[in-house]
Amino acid sequence: MSSSSSTMNRYTHTRIALTLGPSLGFLLVLHSALLNQRRDILDQENRVKDTPSHKLLESYDFIIIGGGSAGAVLANRLSEIPNWTILLIEAGPDEVSVSDIPLMFPALQLSPMDWKYKTEPSDSYCLAMKDGRCNWPRGKVLGGSSVLNAMLYVRGNKKDYDRWESLGNPGWDYESVLKYFKKSEDMRIPEYRNDPFHGKDGYLTVEHFRYHSPLVKWFLTAAEQLGYEIRDINGEFQTGFTLSHGTLRDGLRCSTAKAFLRSVSTRENLHVSLMSQVEKIIIDKDTFQANSVVFNKYGVKNTILADREIILSAGAVQSPQLLMLSGIGPAQHLHEVGIEPLFHLPGVGENLQDHIAMGGGTFLFDAPDVCPDGCGFVLPNVFSTETIDAFAQHENGPVYWLPECEVMGFVNTKFQNKSDDWPDIQLFMASYSDNTDGGLFSKRATGLTDSFYAAVYEDILYHEAFSVLPLLLRPRSRGRILLKDKHHKTHPLIYPNYYSDPYDLAVMVRLPETLNKLLKKIFKC
Repeated sequence: MSSSSSTMNRYTHTRIALTLGPSLGFLLVLHSALLNQRRDILDQENRVKDTPSHKLLESYDFIIIGGGSAGAVLANRLSEIPNWTILLIEAGPDEVSVSDIPLMFPALQLSPMDWKYKTEPSDSYCLAMKDGRCNWPRGKVLGGSSVLNAMLYVRGNKKDYDRWESLGNPGWDYESVLKYFKKSEDMRIPEYRNDPFHGKDGYLTVEHFRYHSPLVKWFLTAAEQLGYEIRDINGEFQTGFTLSHGTLRDGLRCSTAKAFLRSVSTRENLHVSLMSQVEKIIIDKDTFQANSVVFNKYGVKNTILADREIILSAGAVQSPQLLMLSGIGPAQHLHEVGIEPLFHLPGVGENLQDHIAMGGGTFLFDAPDVCPDGCGFVLPNVFSTETIDAFAQHENGPVYWLPECEVMGFVNTKFQNKSDDWPDIQLFMASYSDNTDGGLFSKRATGLTDSFYAAVYEDILYHEAFSVLPLLLRPRSRGRILLKDKHHKTHPLIYPNYYSDPYDLAVMVRLPETLNKLLKKIFKC
């Protein structure tokens, strides 16, 4: 390593240390405020109670593996039938109170509530990340990734659902699923509450984020000047821009655990087993019928029978992993890791898709005094006693903020017919950039190397800035998930194969044209 690089790295470490000190102090005071002044967030009386091993039944009508975004909903709905018994198995703990705070969501990634998956090294992508591996955060907590994510409520495009239906999945067309979106939704954005595309009697609460920066009006004005509609992107049309919708209740995160499980936590026919990692599903070799689940809870192995069904809802990574550990998957691969195949199903672990994003774009203000109180998120300004006081005493302020995506856009590149209302790019308009937090959140969550972060951001740390993050909505590249060995505690091998299809790269390369037009309008606002 050159002396200049070594010096840069040391300098970066020093600056990040200066960031961490005040930040840890802020977190401690925030936690104290939660415990002493915002006990409503703790919600102890409604929390889901863990069922200890000695109180588990020998069998249940339904066993649900994974208490995440899907599993929590399934447990709620199935337990509506009082004579059915339901067991929900979750590998992680209940969500912690700090996970309710929108501003702190990046800190949850790489925490004990995250599986901490990483992609396998590649010389084609993740090149700025440590060891050439991208972090893949996934929730190891009741509520799953709805506890770790950015809380953005985006249903998806009508044509995606209609396409699924056309592939041989009746009931998955948009008109069929819309009634279930409405059934689940508690829409609290006033202008959409009585809209025909929304519901107001469901469990999952949707709101606008409670706190916004001055940049919001510039983002939306710029979009309008380019001819885009400011609209409900979860309504009749998607192309356009919106003030971000969030899975929020009273300004705080509304995970699927909070929405669908706390409200039914007293149902006697629903048991929830936390800290319970499933080892395998037992399948009858003659009938190929799944009949029981083996899981480890605090070091004790449990085997529970299913009288009706076992429902696997462990997410995009662990569902294929558990199938393969149970003997279902590509036979040759199972033999390679020492598992006897019960059923050769070559599609297990294949067709992996992920919407890759292009980061790094940071735009500084030439005249920062345009916002006397600050234009966006700058860590030393936001992590303050004033912020804590606003939260604890007045239930407002920056802790209710999502600076990473204040405004969201759905746009088309030249590869997509604009008249189709099937945009191929999603834009996150952020009053924040990787330089404004000193490396505390984004650098840590994405796994950027010290040298890359220093080279790009060191000279502009804590400068007022904003960013626009584009995501590819329908990638053509396909990856796969494989087992590393036959042990359930070993993380699987994740190969996303980003940009393996040249089309994906072609779309992303054309993005600067769209972004430049938008940025010119923002700078003129």
